Amino acid sequence: MSVDKKYKPHVLVLPEDSANRQIANGFILNSNVNEPVIQILPIANGWKKVVSNFTENHVSAMRRFPKRMIVLLIDFDQDEDRLTYVKQHIPSDLEDRVFILGVFSEPERLKSDIKRNFEQIGEALATDCSDNTDELWGHNLLRCNKTELDRMILAVKPHIFTENKRML
Repeated sequence: MSVDKKYKPHVLVLPEDSANRQIANGFILNSNVNEPVIQILPIANGWKKVVSNFTENHVSAMRRFPKRMIVLLIDFDQDEDRLTYVKQHIPSDLEDRVFILGVFSEPERLKSDIKRNFEQIGEALATDCSDNTDELWGHNLLRCNKTELDRMILAVKPHIFTENKRML
């Protein structure tokens, strides 16, 4: 990411594993996504490593670059307390710029349920976001994201969708 871009609104995506990274890649393939404002980081190899990677490598940079936002893309592994656990590791001054998203079980189960590959899933999720629909976000395995998605609408959506950029 260029130095100049660090001072403009941008979103980092920190994926837990390859499946989540492929979903993120599919998201930015959507024609409505303003791809240059999103950077997908290398996979962390586990949800706890996402948390430690965030706290060790991104907290100080987020404080230096106040327009930076980050999505922690994890598997919830059917653990209803995981979101709470991860949120406990987010400093209070960054809470409104850090978002935690993921499949309630794991991406492979979602892929099997809807018969799409991971990139197609990501593209469909982007379409839902840009079109203000919840066709895929409303799936049983993705409903756990509702609160985080609602928070993201004001903070992230105006910067990542090209159709919204034209309206600003």
